[in-house]
Amino acid sequence: MESKEWETFFAKNQPPVDVEKKRQRIEEFCAQHLGSAERIVLVTSGGTSVPLEHNTVRFIDNFSAGTRGSSSAEYFLAAGYAVIFLYRTNSLKPFVRHFKDGGLLDQLEPTEGESPGIRVRSEAVSQVLPVLRAFRAAKDGGRLLNVPFTTLVDYLFLLRSASASLAAFGRRALLYLAAAVSDFYIPGEEMPEHKIHSDGGPLQLHLQLVPKMLRPLVWLWVPEAFVVSFKLETDSDILLEKSRKALTNYKHKLVIANELHSRKHHVLFVTQESHEAVDLSPAQLAVGTEIEELIVEKLSRQHALHMA
Repeated sequence: MESKEWETFFAKNQPPVDVEKKRQRIEEFCAQHLGSAERIVLVTSGGTSVPLEHNTVRFIDNFSAGTRGSSSAEYFLAAGYAVIFLYRTNSLKPFVRHFKDGGLLDQLEPTEGESPGIRVRSEAVSQVLPVLRAFRAAKDGGRLLNVPFTTLVDYLFLLRSASASLAAFGRRALLYLAAAVSDFYIPGEEMPEHKIHSDGGPLQLHLQLVPKMLRPLVWLWVPEAFVVSFKLETDSDILLEKSRKALTNYKHKLVIANELHSRKHHVLFVTQESHEAVDLSPAQLAVGTEIEELIVEKLSRQHALHMA
């Protein structure tokens, strides 16, 4: 396998300053679960930023709110997985996502008396209680580890570190790569140290292609794991073709293909041999079922077959 591009990327870009601390947290989390029979999943979520300066003022962002990753992490926990959630800082997180835009404060009210306190408003208990119970079960059971990143370089260094820790799980490991990863970046050696000023006239950028890390991940880092990538397109006519091309190039197990405008109720599970639709029914849409629940149910079954 040609390794020059991805090896060069890691050699020429500085790792995040806290990568060792985060690597240790991931390693300790994995060690806690390695001796059990439970399955483990790495869920990546949110977008990656590409700084234009080392002391970053300006950047290019590959935006993602993190909806699919954060909701999927909850369903993996419900299915019995230990979950490493590698997420973009300030994107949605499991459980917290239910109370966006200060929504949790709307559910609380102060209590008065000798010992002032806080309580959940009676009309909000049915919404807050199940989320709180699921969160406490995950945290008290030590089955959820949240690991934040910001930049593309942060993400790729942490992805490599997490993969190294997951390799020991063999077929028990699942990688659910839902992060929106930039295709282009500026190498550290080509980046100015300080803020780019406008008095120099129009700004011209020369962006490099980001090496495709799926290749070393599948072939070298976690060769026995069940690896799932995502393909998002705005043109449904090329979705299957692009998904199959990725499977041919990287040899992983599955691509979950989605089209921009239908992704919340329709996806395709694509393998080299076949493709199968996963759709929310009208009844499921009416009661607010999330398609990630169906995705994780189906993936859990496929992962079990992979382990057999």
